[in-house]
Order: sequence, then C-alpha cells, then structure tokens
Amino acid sequence: MTAPSPEAVSEPAPERASGSAPDGGPEQPAVRQRRRRRRRRWWVGGAVGLLAGMVTVLTLVFQLGLPWWSGEGDHHHVHVGADGTRQRYQVHLPPQHDGDTALPVMMAIHGCGMTGYGWNSMKGSSQFDHLADREGIIVVYPTQRMFAHRINCWNSDDPRNQVRGSGEAALLAGVARDVVERYGADPERIHVAGASSGAGTAVILGVTYPDVFATVTSVAGGEYGLDQVDPDDPDATPPSVTGRQAWAQMGEQARAVPLLVVQGGSDDVVPSLVGERLVQHWRTVVDLVVDDALDGSPELVPDTVVHPAAGIRYEYEQTTYRGPGGQVLIEYVHADELAHAWSTPGAVGIFTDTAGPDATAIAWQFAQLHDAR
Repeated sequence: MTAPSPEAVSEPAPERASGSAPDGGPEQPAVRQRRRRRRRRWWVGGAVGLLAGMVTVLTLVFQLGLPWWSGEGDHHHVHVGADGTRQRYQVHLPPQHDGDTALPVMMAIHGCGMTGYGWNSMKGSSQFDHLADREGIIVVYPTQRMFAHRINCWNSDDPRNQVRGSGEAALLAGVARDVVERYGADPERIHVAGASSGAGTAVILGVTYPDVFATVTSVAGGEYGLDQVDPDDPDATPPSVTGRQAWAQMGEQARAVPLLVVQGGSDDVVPSLVGERLVQHWRTVVDLVVDDALDGSPELVPDTVVHPAAGIRYEYEQTTYRGPGGQVLIEYVHADELAHAWSTPGAVGIFTDTAGPDATAIAWQFAQLHDAR
C-alpha cells in the first residue's frame, strides 16, 4: 500500500480564537456589537413570544374554563353570525331532556369581569344548573367574545348593539334559535336573565327580539338606551323618553314582554335609581304597546309583599304590577342590603351574595307565570 504524499495530507484548520475575525485577525468592535444586538433580538423575540403564548392560554382559561370544569349534561357550541362573527356558548341539559319533550330555556348572561362558563362565571354565580336539573330547564350560558371589551362586559351601551339584526343582540338571538333547533326546545318558552351589563343586554333582547324571548330578568341592570342618561343629571332624560325609543325599536313585533327587576339598595355600581327608572321605563313600553299612546293605560296596579329576614337571609320587598286581566307584567324586587351581586344560595364567584333574595329561583318563578303567551 502506497503512503500518501506530503502534498496530499491536508492540515487541519486552526481554531479561531474568540473575538477574532474569520481570517484570524482581531474581530472589529462594530462586528462584535452587531453580533450582540442579533443575539439580544433573538432573546427578546423569544421572551415576547413566550409571554404572548402565556397570555393567550390564560385568556382561554378565563373565557372557556378548563376541560374538567364541565359537568354532566354540559355541551359547548359556537354560533356563527351573518357577518361571520363567532359566539361561543355552553348548554346545560337536565336529566329530563329526552329529545321528545320540548323543554323551556333560560339564557343566563354574565356581567363585567365575568364569563359565561369559565372563571368567575355566570354558571357558578347563578347556580342555574341545579335548578334546571330539578325543574327540567335547558340553560344557556353565552360568554363574551375575547377582547370584545377590556373587562369582558357586554357592550349594551353601544347603539350598534341596540337594534334588531345587528351586533350582540343578533348573535344572542341566533344562539337561542340554535338551541331550539339543536335540542328541540320550546320556542314559546325562551327566557333571558342577565347581571349588570348582561342585564342591560337582556333588556335589549326583550326590546329587539320580543318574538323570541318570553320574559326578561334584569339583576343590577338598566333601561334600554341607558347610555343616553347623564348620571349627574338623570332627569334631563326621563325614562319615558327611552321607553318610547324601546317601543319604537320593537316595531311590528311589539308586545308587553314581562320584566323582572332585581335591585340592591347597597349597590354602588348600579344605584337604586337605575332600577327604579327601569320599572318606569318599562311601564312606558307597556303603555305604548297597548294603544300606541302614552296615556296611562292599561293601569298597572302595584302590590308589595315584604319578605322578612330569616336566619342569614335579610329582608327584601317584592312589588308586582298587574294588568287589567291580573297578569303580572312587571315585578320589582328590592333589598336594602344587596350590593352589586347575583344572590342565590351556593353562589360561587366574586360578584355574588348568598344571603339576599334568591334571584335564580325568583327568575324561574316569574318565567313560569308566562309560559303560555
């Protein structure tokens, strides 16, 4: 075997010392600075990407919860609006759902800083699932779309969401129709209840879709067009003004949608004045629906019952306004000690109270009064 010639043996390339240029000379300071900037950009980009990923994951958990938060009978869906906007919601089916019986529906709409079925949810605050399993009700929990509001409110103060066929009102009415079609629910018994901004949205649904929603429950919410009312000078816009606007918005579908108002006397976010205005506002709507004139007809006769304190439960008043035929068209529940919260036994969440009037049970009792319309 012939040994390779010296010319054929290649010498290994000498290792370049740190800080040296490719040709073996000293690396220029400008080159080293560019390298450091490039590495810094990589680190910053990676950190920003990691942070963005963490924010996205936490937002999804806040909005939609974790998989094991869903229980038996819970189903998740997405309604796609006419403009392609997606509205997520959870449906809770009670054991009585057999696919043949047309069950009633309660849509429960969360307030600011809350979700439908994620963290600090309307599901936990209202405890509607337990009532639904006893009574045979389908419960629907829509959740506000991510980043639609900085603190996850429903945008009930935006005029674009106060008209039929537009915005959040159209999405939620679409959700209600989806539930009827998917689960064979009773289209004549779709009720809606909301808290805070969700209460404002519930009232808007009663105005824009009176043909879809049988009753409306407002807990710590306000009238249709509340964004027009100056908190420092509310008398400048009487509730009769916004009431007339609500009636006009109902259009050909106008009817006296029964309304339940639950208001706390210790609510420093939505004061009692707002709840009282809502009652007067709705009396205007009922008046106009009857004969197209604001003339005090029909006469709504109020009847107040005081529920005394019992155990940990504190006192509250319940006033019903009945029409000529004895039907309850408006109900007003007021508790002096209730703050800005949904009150029901076992409530879980930040904006809850377990010692006030049971808003969940009262909302269902009110709905049952109007099952046949």
